Amino acid sequence: MLTILFSPAEGKHQGGNEPKKELFGSDKARVDILSIYNEIVLNNDEKELEKLFGIKNSKDFEPYLDGIYNEALMCAIQRYSGVAYEYLDFDSLEESAQEYLKKNVLIFSNLYGPILGSDTIANYKVHQGTNIGSIAPDKYYKDRFSYQLDLYLADKEILDLRAGYYDKFYKTDKPYTTLKFLKDGKTVSHWAKAYRGIVLREIAKHKVASIEEFHKLEIQGLYPEGTLHVREIKTIKNKTEIVYDIGA
Repeated sequence: MLTILFSPAEGKHQGGNEPKKELFGSDKARVDILSIYNEIVLNNDEKELEKLFGIKNSKDFEPYLDGIYNEALMCAIQRYSGVAYEYLDFDSLEESAQEYLKKNVLIFSNLYGPILGSDTIANYKVHQGTNIGSIAPDKYYKDRFSYQLDLYLADKEILDLRAGYYDKFYKTDKPYTTLKFLKDGKTVSHWAKAYRGIVLREIAKHKVASIEEFHKLEIQGLYPEGTLHVREIKTIKNKTEIVYDIGA
């Protein structure tokens, strides 16, 4: 079966009505970092919150100030609202495609670490690359979850759609496939998020079960800067990279 590794987003949807449940791997492995985050939030120190949230206007702190243990819960795949998730457009998908995403997507959260799309999480704010107290989330979760992720992914094929930063959380020794987007010979950065969302949407719609099926997939969608064409496929060690050219 195919598992898709995916990035979180700075933007989040508020609210939720999902029940609390055990998250991927182990809640015990997260207890330190979650408790420290919650303590910082409830202390309501403006300077600390500016640094943690990556925002300066204290009026924008309000959605997060109740603490994660008092917040309503929502499935992770629905919680995020950044560019990739806008193009994924989860709510418009058929139920079977939504269930596929909940089961087959692993998101690497800056607060919760690796979580399945179905895992229920609170609304939170952690600026990418920011420590939570004295804890660096990437190192914290790499140390605690790499072995569990190796076991979980042992019998699965991997499509890594994460932004490069999230390699710090987990790096597999298994063969895996990733995507690269070029325009005029240069790597696309901002719009790559949109393309990843579009690709994930098409994967979910067709319930893609393997890398072989993914290669056969005709990706449909309104591309921000034109159509996608496979330029080359190259394999170095355990990484296979599909390079797309974006053309009008």
